[in-house]
Amino acid sequence: MSFTLITTIVSHGKGDLIMDSAVKAGSFGGTVLHGRGISPNAIAAALGIESAKDIVFILSENESKSSIYNAILEATKKERAHLGCMFTSPAGQLVKGGNVTGGETLMTENNAQDLITVILNSGYADDAMDAARKAGAGGGTVIKARGTAKPDDPQFFGMHIVPEKETLLIVVPHEKKDSVLDAIKNLDCLSQPGSGIAYCSPVNGFVLLGKK
Repeated sequence: MSFTLITTIVSHGKGDLIMDSAVKAGSFGGTVLHGRGISPNAIAAALGIESAKDIVFILSENESKSSIYNAILEATKKERAHLGCMFTSPAGQLVKGGNVTGGETLMTENNAQDLITVILNSGYADDAMDAARKAGAGGGTVIKARGTAKPDDPQFFGMHIVPEKETLLIVVPHEKKDSVLDAIKNLDCLSQPGSGIAYCSPVNGFVLLGKK
């Protein structure tokens, strides 16, 4: 058995619509995170024009992938234009109820897009997005996060200081992946050890949601 991760990034408040349609189509659940969108327009971003987002992760058996994917398309086709986007990526083994399933060789497609994920200290996601935009990326989505402390990390009143983090998600055309990664890796905010990482993964079935 093999699995696919279906990811949607939509306007805040529409995550439930995505989950409801997915469950009706056979999904066994999902996870909704909250984030903020960074405009692909540099002027709008400079003015602080952002929008709240729901990021929905749905892990599906490959046999159910198409029905869930199509159900989400159907549920969102009458929503406003620019509602968000959806894409899929292959997943490996699944641990559920103490059992491990999956693990077959992942089948990769000729992907037209890649997902670049950047994890860096809080406050620097906009800098990374600005560099990515100049290298040919569009917009991105930021999720608040935190780092994990190690036993020898500094303590404050006996508590480990856990750095606040931001996770930046950017979907870019495959041919622009290298130039965007090069632009990000040269940022000062990622130059120090432990300051952050960036990695990319192939995505398939990228589609915009909402009225066309």
